[in-house]
Amino acid sequence: MTIDLSILEPELARWRQHLHQHPELGFQEHGTAAFIIGKLREFGIEDIHTGIGGTGIVATLRVGQSDRAIGIRADIDALPMTELRASDHASVVPGVMHACGHDGHTTMLLGAAKYLAATRNFDGAVHFIFQPAEEALGYSGADGDPAGGASAMIRDGLFDRFPMQAIFGIHNRPGLAAGKLAGRAGPMYAAADRFEIVITGRGGHAARPHLAVDPVLVAAHMVIALQSIVSRGVNPLDSAVVSICTVAAGTAFNVIPETATLAGTVRTLSRATQDIVQSRLEEIVTSVASTFGAHAELSYDRGYPAMHNPPDMFARVREIAISLVGEDGFVDLDEPTMGGEDFARYLEEKPGCFLLIGNGDQGAGAVMLHNAHYEFNDTVAPVGAALWATLAERFLSKTS
Repeated sequence: MTIDLSILEPELARWRQHLHQHPELGFQEHGTAAFIIGKLREFGIEDIHTGIGGTGIVATLRVGQSDRAIGIRADIDALPMTELRASDHASVVPGVMHACGHDGHTTMLLGAAKYLAATRNFDGAVHFIFQPAEEALGYSGADGDPAGGASAMIRDGLFDRFPMQAIFGIHNRPGLAAGKLAGRAGPMYAAADRFEIVITGRGGHAARPHLAVDPVLVAAHMVIALQSIVSRGVNPLDSAVVSICTVAAGTAFNVIPETATLAGTVRTLSRATQDIVQSRLEEIVTSVASTFGAHAELSYDRGYPAMHNPPDMFARVREIAISLVGEDGFVDLDEPTMGGEDFARYLEEKPGCFLLIGNGDQGAGAVMLHNAHYEFNDTVAPVGAALWATLAERFLSKTS
């Protein structure tokens, strides 16, 4: 039987627009958490655990005696941006907005929780995971573990305290027709690393460059040399990105500065390629600086790992998705994106699958993520909620 939750669209829209109007940054989602907890209790779900990974929530709905369990995750944080799109539910928090659709992701999971709490047509446990700080893009510390919300929840015992056989997530995709579902087996999101290079030369008068060691010149050569990593150091059949995004040096037009700083990001789809790129970056930074008599220090931080959907799990979830939206409603992606997604941390620990849901291919629905005019498309929330409800009933079927 196909689950149709279109009747919930007005209610889901109200929830989503409330969340949109009251956005909160990562690890600060206290009001958002209170709203989520209030709704869960309205649905009759009382097994609610708070403060996981900082401001995260895990609510468990258990039916029957089976020890089978799945987790479904929604991210709940917003971005440090000023909303420019006028609406009656625009952000009332200065400099903060839901520009990535996490308000919609949260709403879809709440919609599924409402339906499943009312119908209870499964045997086992569903863990509704409301994760903070996906946008933190937290980079590794001394322990090498990224500091974003997924890692924080794992460190707080997510999988030990809430045993589950699989975990699932979703993200909206502007430019994809509203309500369509999409995904692919294997790599879907890239590892997202960042680096900073501090070049130290010898400052001096701009009219006497021969008495100085110009770090700006070194930086210019370094920017060009670093682009050879992908073109000459990575297999052409693989994918990698090295982008230098900030260049900072100098305080006056006639002064050769003492230092120059470069910063950027590396995106890769495999650990092996990630290792190659980092190693080559280290070699180039050192050798280029040495050539000009300068010194350079590289700081390299690994962020979210690459996210891969296990082929067997993807095939099963794809079949469930098609049963809901039809063959024409599912898009098999030809290639991954080089963006990052911290759901990858969960898939390092547990089997699972991550899908996309279309936000619309025209108008506001097609405005790119992290844009000040972006808004989640409320018409797709019932589809996402129905996907989660269908998935729970199939994975935890009473007859299997």
